[in-house]
Amino acid sequence: MIVLAGIVIGALWGALTARKRQGNRLDMAQWAAAAAIAGALLGLILTVILERML
Repeated sequence: MIVLAGIVIGALWGALTARKRQGNRLDMAQWAAAAAIAGALLGLILTVILERML
């Protein structure tokens, strides 16, 4: 669940960043995809850390 939340939050953050920088739809899609990947990786790391601690 943490990974999915990271994907959604990352995609929203990336799309809003591209919109703020006056990007078109393809720019927003690319930024959203890149940020979603980064969010998924952070969520995966956080999940592994939490599982190891419990």
